[in-house]
Amino acid sequence: MKHSVLFACVVVGLILAGCRNRQEPPVPVVVQEAEPKDTAVLEFPHPKEKQLTAADISLTKELLYDQHTLEDTYPYKDTVRSFKWDVIRNCLAYIENMQRDTTARWVVLQNYKNLNKEAPLVRKFVRNVYRRVSDTLGVERYQSVPLYLPADTLVPERYGRDGTIAYLKGEEGSFYRILPATFEEEWLAPRRYLKQLPDSTVFNHVIFVDRLDQNITTLEHVSEGEWKIRSMNPATTGMHAPPYAQETPLGMYLLQQKKTRMVFLKDGSAETGGYAPYASRFTNGAYIHGVPVNAPRTSMIEYSWSLGTTPRSHMCVRNATSHSKFVFDWAPTECSLVVISLAKVLCCDLLYPFYSYFFLVPCFWAASRQITFQTLLKGLLHLMLRLMRAYTVPCSWKELSTGKLSGRL
Repeated sequence: MKHSVLFACVVVGLILAGCRNRQEPPVPVVVQEAEPKDTAVLEFPHPKEKQLTAADISLTKELLYDQHTLEDTYPYKDTVRSFKWDVIRNCLAYIENMQRDTTARWVVLQNYKNLNKEAPLVRKFVRNVYRRVSDTLGVERYQSVPLYLPADTLVPERYGRDGTIAYLKGEEGSFYRILPATFEEEWLAPRRYLKQLPDSTVFNHVIFVDRLDQNITTLEHVSEGEWKIRSMNPATTGMHAPPYAQETPLGMYLLQQKKTRMVFLKDGSAETGGYAPYASRFTNGAYIHGVPVNAPRTSMIEYSWSLGTTPRSHMCVRNATSHSKFVFDWAPTECSLVVISLAKVLCCDLLYPFYSYFFLVPCFWAASRQITFQTLLKGLLHLMLRLMRAYTVPCSWKELSTGKLSGRL
């Protein structure tokens, strides 16, 4: 028995040691994922000048909204949640870098409720768990924009999400040639689906939503590399619950539309279910809004116990109503960005110095006390889970948007 316990713990220790030796992936690059997974992959265009990095970004707390404010790190049940400031710095550096070319023209992909016509079928499509057509990257046909390869304008290759921003690179007949900010390649898109933004457009207001830790923060650009934190609050994102509720899609979007009251219907019905106050739409039917008010009630609700807990909305990002009003008033339409992220990864380098203590020492102790292998293994696994929750590091923007921790574990 002693030999079995010793062998098991040594194996676990070697696994952790091996984790330490993995190389860190090169930093940034964004993304939209695939899954219900969203899509996109983002890399800096080949720079002509020195690009900013996360180390160049300075964040200063100067809150303009100070209700329901969370700390940088805060307890949640038996774990710890936080604002991933290093991840946010990576994203902000990217956002500043993508605006370096002052001659660049911006467009936004738009097809809310298929108002610009239902997109044609892509070359390869599937039906997802919601029984809706999507491309192989998980982007649904409904409310999306068809994207064509430059060499083939007959059948679209994939879909682009409503609210995605892109560089306008040129015109080719009835198409625009674009480079979406979170894609690698240039694509052709029919003109009807694109809206050109004014030449004066600058993205100085950014809203970050952490889909994993269920929080939201707003930041404002004041000068190169300088950003002010304007609010830090709990939020509730969309849940994966077919056929009606779905996750808030990961990626970077333009804040496109505002409604003081966004009326919603009861699931599977044409009957009004209530309204969401101070709603700011960024992609498809996803809004940042206040606590929903279910009919027949009409008065607004300031706060809900469910904020900052687990995903439970239909796709939107729920906030305290006063915070949604702050976002509504503070973030200008069509020049503010909304970033939906998923960023948390076990830091093997932090665990490495302690693995001998947490695994080898208990091994000898258990052997001396004749503790069974099953009991020891259960205790060690519980300890590993606690460490995974407590010790985290930010990943690259590509990883945060896709939720895929390539090369980190």
